[in-house]
Amino acid sequence: MTTNEIITTLISTFRDPSIDVRHDAVMNLAACGTRAVAPLIKAMQEATDSDVRWYAATALARIGEPAVTPLLAAMDKDRNRDFRKYAAAALGGIGAPAIEPTIEAMAVDDPELRGYLSLALCRMGKLAIGPLTRRLESNDEMIKSCAVLTLWQMGEEGLNVVIQKVQQEKTE
Repeated sequence: MTTNEIITTLISTFRDPSIDVRHDAVMNLAACGTRAVAPLIKAMQEATDSDVRWYAATALARIGEPAVTPLLAAMDKDRNRDFRKYAAAALGGIGAPAIEPTIEAMAVDDPELRGYLSLALCRMGKLAIGPLTRRLESNDEMIKSCAVLTLWQMGEEGLNVVIQKVQQEKTE
């Protein structure tokens, strides 16, 4: 079997009744690395159920950094809300390597996409606070606004950063 055939077979097991089979498929797809990214994104886009999307997103999160740019590109092109929700979950699961590209992607005109990107950053939590805080000084008003709103959504820690920034501006 070719690598592509193995990847296709592993993705098809996301519908298997055995959770152990599905978990093994995720681990094996993660081991395939970059070669599995495009097929996993396609599986998320074509899925008719949340289970397939969830396991594909989990595999993409385990693949990590190589999945970031393709996920962001697919989210920009594909307006399907279910796809975007699970793609955001994958980005959030990737964590640190996805932070800067996700923040930069918020410069788009699509407010719905910005919302999903914000959710991904919120899922990253504390890791994203520093990079978002630095964007409060951005000359790009869209990025600055998105940073404020995302920090606000993060709850107490993010909100404290926004409050400190406002207080600092008042004293300057």
